[in-house]
Amino acid sequence: MVDFDKIPSPCYVLDSELLQRNLAVIDRVRRESGAEIIVALKACAMWSIFPELAKHSNGATASSLAEAKLVFDEYGRRAHTYAPVYKAEEFGQIMQYSDHITFNSVSQFERFGAYAMLRGISCGLRINPQYSPVETDLYNPCVAGSRLGVTRELLGDALPAGVEGLHFHVLCESRPQHLRKALEAVEEHFGDLLDQVKWLNCGGGHLMTHADYDCDELIALLREFRSRHPHLRIILEPGSAFTWRTGYLVSTIEDIVENGGIRTAILDVSFACHMPDCLEMPYKPAITGAHDPVGDEPRWRMGGNSCLAGDYCGDWAFDKQPKVGDRVVFEDMIHYTMVKTTMFNGVTHPSIAIAGEDGEVTIIKKFDTDDFKSRMS
Repeated sequence: MVDFDKIPSPCYVLDSELLQRNLAVIDRVRRESGAEIIVALKACAMWSIFPELAKHSNGATASSLAEAKLVFDEYGRRAHTYAPVYKAEEFGQIMQYSDHITFNSVSQFERFGAYAMLRGISCGLRINPQYSPVETDLYNPCVAGSRLGVTRELLGDALPAGVEGLHFHVLCESRPQHLRKALEAVEEHFGDLLDQVKWLNCGGGHLMTHADYDCDELIALLREFRSRHPHLRIILEPGSAFTWRTGYLVSTIEDIVENGGIRTAILDVSFACHMPDCLEMPYKPAITGAHDPVGDEPRWRMGGNSCLAGDYCGDWAFDKQPKVGDRVVFEDMIHYTMVKTTMFNGVTHPSIAIAGEDGEVTIIKKFDTDDFKSRMS
């Protein structure tokens, strides 16, 4: 059991025991479905746990030169790399760190594909099957006019020579029934091209470690699809699933203010800087020892420590009346948090820690004012 009072605030804390539970689920899906599962760094690039993730995956996927190099350096293998666009001055290094490269457009493949093929890299093309269950446009890659992926009308009867794989990414924290519809859309629009490739990357968004996710259905679906296309390697690249509900963001109440009957606990963390998806999606995270207010229960808003007027989230009711100095522990704060943080206002950046299965906490990284200075000029 993690003792949050002994952890420096603010701090991201990954719980090793919770991580192992997720990895067991992912291993089962890999084993029983026959699909390859690779880690998407876009959700969590905490490279101190890469050696453990490498034991329970088939590799990692990168979306930039920096991520591809991190995979090569710390994961110990070359990346499956996809980016919306590649730059000539970076592509040589991207090839050095990648064994698969997916292109977002035919023109990008025509510009760079030959160089990759000469290096023995398997080249893919991202497709847009024009189906996504994602309702928030910010996260929907199939929204009208999307810049992501090639629609069928842009392709003829054959893929460009040298394309060995197709890649689609249309899900976000989705369930097996959504993947089924996505695969149906792929077969409807691109089915005649599947015989021309060696692999199909089904992207991310497969939240298989969620308590309500039906892994039996996922495994059956993947087996069924593989039976129709036995020559294809099927690849899934979940991000959130690996670190879903594996850790916390520990913060402290530094002040309490009231305005217009609204009480706000001012924290030493920022929603804008340290939990940006809470404002972008938006969603309200769970807090340990708090719940949604019922009836006339006292309501508390949580306020961030940046000067952005909208840097707050709420409302919660607490099991015990909050006071200055109390710890506020936000749950499920490992995926899509550290990778999206900013140093806006130069606010203190949370440390990063790992809690072992014995409850012992190791501080992996601490930040100071020099980290802010080094990002400026």
